[in-house]
Amino acid sequence: MGKDPKTTPTGETDSELGIRIKHLRMSRGLRMREVAKQAACSESMVSKIEAGHTVPSLRVLHSIAHALDVSIASLFETPKAAGIVRRAGERPMIRLKGANYSGQIALEGLAPTEQNALLEANIHIVEPGAESDGAISHEGEELGLVIEGCLELQVDDETFFLQTGDSFWFPSNRKHRYRNPGRTTARIVWVNTPPTF
Repeated sequence: MGKDPKTTPTGETDSELGIRIKHLRMSRGLRMREVAKQAACSESMVSKIEAGHTVPSLRVLHSIAHALDVSIASLFETPKAAGIVRRAGERPMIRLKGANYSGQIALEGLAPTEQNALLEANIHIVEPGAESDGAISHEGEELGLVIEGCLELQVDDETFFLQTGDSFWFPSNRKHRYRNPGRTTARIVWVNTPPTF
């Protein structure tokens, strides 16, 4: 597995994410105002993310990626990361704020982002108390396996408590969110199809 998000340097990763978002926005001829409106966040928030001055929540990053018509994974993919094998400790990782600054959530990319890929796989690393920023829904399917810790998963009006070894599946068009109610960092292998994150 990759490094814990606490030990991952923040400046370079945040800056690289911001640069990629800015590049994609400009290459599509979009103004910050337009992306902010589509992502339901402030123009100031988009500006801070692009400048590498703030880390977005999962919901905000998901909305920005949707506004730019890309997956989240493509925002932190580097050309040298492509290929068949990804070595432990060398996979790209993106750190996000939990809701209400409740802790960090990190996504560790398990597979390269290919333009015509049918699925996407990450390890969601969720610190104790961290939670996704509101429920999201989108096209596709979700499959997950808790490999460490515990997770509270809410899908529509149902809430499930998952522990190490538990797995889940649901259609992505159902509103979903999660949080780590435990005392240790949770790690969840999370697969989406089509690529969303």
